[in-house]
Amino acid sequence: MRATLLYGKGDIRVEEVPDPKIQQPTDVLVRVTRSCVCGSDLWPYQSAPEVENGRRIGHEFIGVVEETGADVATLAKGDVVVAPFLWADNTCDYCQAGLQTSCRNGGGWGFNGVDGGQGEYVRAPQADGTLVKLPVGEDDELMPSLLTLSDVFSTGHHAARTARVEKGSTVIVIGDGAVGLSAVLAAKRLGAEQIVLLGRHKARTDLGLEFGATDVVPERGEEAVAKAKELTNGDGAFHVLECVGTLGAYETALGVVRPGGAISRVGVPQYSDGPVGRVLFGRNVTLTGGVAPARAYIEELLPDVLSGAVRPGRVFDRTMALDEIPEAYRAMNDREALKVLIKP
Repeated sequence: MRATLLYGKGDIRVEEVPDPKIQQPTDVLVRVTRSCVCGSDLWPYQSAPEVENGRRIGHEFIGVVEETGADVATLAKGDVVVAPFLWADNTCDYCQAGLQTSCRNGGGWGFNGVDGGQGEYVRAPQADGTLVKLPVGEDDELMPSLLTLSDVFSTGHHAARTARVEKGSTVIVIGDGAVGLSAVLAAKRLGAEQIVLLGRHKARTDLGLEFGATDVVPERGEEAVAKAKELTNGDGAFHVLECVGTLGAYETALGVVRPGGAISRVGVPQYSDGPVGRVLFGRNVTLTGGVAPARAYIEELLPDVLSGAVRPGRVFDRTMALDEIPEAYRAMNDREALKVLIKP
């Protein structure tokens, strides 16, 4: 089969790899019908060291079950399924607490002999716990929005949930990428009254306004902090969603959060040191967020996606074939595309 491999910085290829096979009785084989490139895929694309044989990549996909292991009880051949961006048994103590990202028997797509999502087929471990059956056909028009449940919409929802967004909230969202725009949509869904979006790409912030943002701040740094505070009665917001992952974005979050508020970081941090001392402690600011347990949210968000109440799939502004993956990475890295949907 064909699959995507990362060989190093800027070197992404689609090559023939061995077809996956059932290895454990809890596995299923999935024929991938939709996948995509994630903003977090761009970090290794920009900086990964060279690997002689390449490594598999991709963690968001929808597909059709082709074969099941002997112990799989909830899935059958022909089922259309969505995969959260980490696999988990969904039965251990962490999973039962809604933290499938820390599953004692889970892991990541593309690691330790598990297929990446950007390919034609995937062996899915712990299939009963990981995959969520979808009540639609494989070519349903809702596929783009359903695919966002795999990661970006669930991650945006995680940002809003952990920052305690509720009806009537004032929210500041930092970042106009797919996760930031999903966070706007998630905050609106939870009843936020004012949503200030910090972003400087007009096509993206225009979509953010359609998703529910009430204000857009294109400035950066201290100017962005000043403008965001001006829009929020001079105080900033109790609920700040940091959806970028850079130190600058985190420092902006510190500048716009009100005393007693919460900063939820869901952008993968690209830094190891940052202000966490009295700037948080003295103002009783909560720092929260982290890796979104998408599996915990999919069933909660699914009804609104199926009904069309929310349309997170609008973050996809291009569709490409699997063989066009190198161009998809380039286009997203060069900010020519917001998020690329891949149809093998």
